[in-house]
Amino acid sequence: MDAILERSHQLKQALVDFVLDAEGELAEALETYAAEHLRRGSGDSSQQDLIIDSFLVEGKVGDKSPLELFIENAEDLSESDGQSPASGDRNLLKNWHRSFIGLFAITNILPDGFEFTNWLTDKHYIVKPSDTQTLEKLSRLKVGEILLTHIFPINNSYWMFSSPYTIMGKLGKPKLAVAIGNFKENYKNNLYSDAPELLEEAWQSVEQYHQQFIDFFGSDEITLPGYQLNKKIAEFQELITEKRLAEAGIDSSKSLAEMAEEAGVSEAEIQTAAKEIGADSNVVSQIFKDNKSTGKTKMVMPKVDLPAELRKAEQVTALSHPRWGQMFLPTYSRMQAILSDEDGQNIEGNEKLIRHYLEDKSINAFIWHRLAQKYPIQLEKLLQDFLQRPEFNLANDLDLLLQEFDKPIEPDLPEIASVPIHLHNLFQEAIADVNKSKPKNKVQKKSVKGFK
Repeated sequence: MDAILERSHQLKQALVDFVLDAEGELAEALETYAAEHLRRGSGDSSQQDLIIDSFLVEGKVGDKSPLELFIENAEDLSESDGQSPASGDRNLLKNWHRSFIGLFAITNILPDGFEFTNWLTDKHYIVKPSDTQTLEKLSRLKVGEILLTHIFPINNSYWMFSSPYTIMGKLGKPKLAVAIGNFKENYKNNLYSDAPELLEEAWQSVEQYHQQFIDFFGSDEITLPGYQLNKKIAEFQELITEKRLAEAGIDSSKSLAEMAEEAGVSEAEIQTAAKEIGADSNVVSQIFKDNKSTGKTKMVMPKVDLPAELRKAEQVTALSHPRWGQMFLPTYSRMQAILSDEDGQNIEGNEKLIRHYLEDKSINAFIWHRLAQKYPIQLEKLLQDFLQRPEFNLANDLDLLLQEFDKPIEPDLPEIASVPIHLHNLFQEAIADVNKSKPKNKVQKKSVKGFK
């Protein structure tokens, strides 16, 4: 094991000890950070260790990270040797701000490490354990197995990982889709850590979807009976797909055979173009199959349905936001009725509904701020009475109240955001595999959790 890797292991342990032994603001920051992130996941020892690793570089004490505080306070850190810009303890540590948690597939076994592919971004890394004990523990790993771990850059050639790590083994596509879905839920900040261009593109897609929502519905808010809204959403999704097909040079009014003949390309190339702009791979394959027998099938968008409970609801409100994405609420009209009434306490179900809005994670900060903007006086009084806090001030205390009920003030990347094509294809293939395994004489409604 080379000297820089051994030194990295020593520095990592010293950094962890510095954080765990700290008191005052640093200790409080770790406690707050851990509590917030543990709520999202399983809370097992592996996740706790990963949370500490993340806190080293993501956490904040004032305007500084724990890593920056360690560099400032450590007295025995070496400087650059003047020959290599990356040499020296301080430069090595500063580079660790690029570290991240990933879900990695082993693509090759090396004498002293592995070649990894980050499943979230399809980027490749040479990663080495930072101590011989970890290397020995991982010596039985095979190509194709999946690991959840945190990696740290050493130089331009390779990265390191030590504990913590979780070995998931070889996963079929459905289980891999579930693992990626769980990663997305538990490690939101690390979703595209090593690919900021993908993250930017994903956020841009949310803004575009929001604008398309307004263009189609004429507003960022619409309320309809559930079954009607379901139809309108399907029309909306179809319009979006047609626009994407047109931008990709695909005429949705023609069959695959007609398009292929006119363009002088193969039907397989038409299929590939359709899938790359987000069309469901299974639907494209079915179009291709039907086209061979009829020659008339047109490009269609996969059917998009609201959940059954929303389709059956008397009223469902769809809200759109360029950052928070789209929300579908069967209770929004009732909440507005409560706030519009001079004495909302007399409306049946008032307390139950308010508690639902405070406790349910689907009722996010945007929804609360929207209600506060439209009904400031009524909402303040309602919360004063419900919370039994006569001093509650909506303008000053709303965000604190939302945080009290574990509601993030800033949005995470919404479900409607675009995903890299390799993840889209994986999820579609996972669904296909699940459907193949279903008993033919039974109808199952369970779905694979993952990217949509």
